[in-house]
Amino acid sequence: MQLGESNILYYGDNLHVLRKDIPDASIDLIYLDPPFNSQRNYNVLFKNESGFDSEAQIMAFEDTWHWSISAEQTYNEIVQNSSFLLSSFMTSLRQSYGTNQMLAYLVMMTARLIELHRVLKPTGSLYLHCDPTASHYLKIILDMIFGAENYRNEIVWKRRQGMHNTSRRFGSVTDTIFFYTKSNKYVFNKQFGEYNPEYIKKFFRFEDDKGVYALADLTNPADRPNLKYEYKGYPSPPKGWAVSRERMEQMDREGRLYFPPDPQGRIRRKRYLDELEGQPIESLWDDIQPISPHSAEKLGYPTQKPLVLLERIIQASSKEGDVILDPFCGCGTAVAAAQKLGRRWIGIDITSLGISLQKYRLQAMFPGIEFNVEGFPKDVDGAKTLLQTDRYQFQWWALSLVRARPMGGEEGKPGKKGRDRGIDGIIHFIEEINGQPKTVIVQVKSGHVKSGDIRDLRGVIEREQAAIGVFLTFEPPTKEMLNEAHKAGVYEARGWSLECPRIQILTIAELLDPKNKRQVIMPPSYRTFQEAPRVMAKPQVVQHALDIA
Repeated sequence: MQLGESNILYYGDNLHVLRKDIPDASIDLIYLDPPFNSQRNYNVLFKNESGFDSEAQIMAFEDTWHWSISAEQTYNEIVQNSSFLLSSFMTSLRQSYGTNQMLAYLVMMTARLIELHRVLKPTGSLYLHCDPTASHYLKIILDMIFGAENYRNEIVWKRRQGMHNTSRRFGSVTDTIFFYTKSNKYVFNKQFGEYNPEYIKKFFRFEDDKGVYALADLTNPADRPNLKYEYKGYPSPPKGWAVSRERMEQMDREGRLYFPPDPQGRIRRKRYLDELEGQPIESLWDDIQPISPHSAEKLGYPTQKPLVLLERIIQASSKEGDVILDPFCGCGTAVAAAQKLGRRWIGIDITSLGISLQKYRLQAMFPGIEFNVEGFPKDVDGAKTLLQTDRYQFQWWALSLVRARPMGGEEGKPGKKGRDRGIDGIIHFIEEINGQPKTVIVQVKSGHVKSGDIRDLRGVIEREQAAIGVFLTFEPPTKEMLNEAHKAGVYEARGWSLECPRIQILTIAELLDPKNKRQVIMPPSYRTFQEAPRVMAKPQVVQHALDIA
């Protein structure tokens, strides 16, 4: 595949994807927002039929790392194959702290940072977003992989306005973003923000027919004998002017000089407010607000970052047509910002739920967008492989085929599906006549199916007072199953002039068939996942085709 032809979402372990599919020196900018080892379980929230956050949640990923056989193998690989400094550092960490969760996290991150350094172009940059939990260790690891000479900034983003319940410590309101480059020949476009109103009020106190202006010094900080001259009776500053006589005369003709009433005073330069680019952005970012609970941008992903935060990073360290990589892409903010700004992109996520969220987000923001999804099953054999690998990832993927909201996992316990009460997924629609929300219950069956399963689904529908039940299965339905579904009758969506079978049986093969793809017969669904508002994207400039192995 060539990246020049399509943007790509990868479902899978980013370490495997990086090693298998991403060539050396092929990426212009990397942004990663990895789990912070803060021992929290993050859940995805969904909108209920009224548009408010639903109490039903499902665990998106467990932000805890444990020492395991895989961690031991990765540790040995790093120690044996890395530089002497990095190998020694990892060995020292193990000797000092033992094989605990922190070491497991740092081993996981080190292996991935080595690969990210490999795929980055010589002119490329990396931004690593983290919190103080492990940032001090990550900084040392980054120095060893990228070189301390390629460290550019520690950006501090003020992500909250205040913290409660912090009576015995200072409130934690910031994140850290480490900015590194592959070499000293990197892309950097200076960014500007709005001036503080108090700054404008204090300094831009003057006005003429060209507009509001502030006065700026024209004296030279260093002694420059060749710039010492009298101008219109005003004496030269002791060290000389900051500009030549010719430049001084030009500014005078343009009306850009201020002459004080006192002939012994200093000539000043006028800085017009409407001609300035703005306040240069520095390493403290306190002008980007976190996503509020009621923001149209909010998708229900607890670790979601504001789109404008990623836009600033992408604009600063890339050009249109460049390739942006997010190896922990979560709900897809980095790839959405890249698409909006006319960059190409690669996103990687280890959960099928995360990839589904990103697909729906991109399709909602950019109608008609085209991109590839790699790692998701494309046929029945691929679906069976996913099932054998991880039953719950398969279930989430199957539910995404009908845009159903996954249920279960609301207890937030590792590996727990939760008490789903016979409900694997939910779809909502609005009955147009009375405006009331209606529910479609979805069950996913990966093993042998029988008529009793349909009777059970019918019982769940009646118990939950749902309008429709959908049964997703690998196996084609038996005659007895079809008879049971027929006995359930139809749901009449009068507002839509539509008769919907009360129980609908769909096979994975039918849902994957590109020519005769079946869908649930029902009125238009209400938003299952919270959707981002549409935006206008810049046309993507394809500078060259990138071969993806």
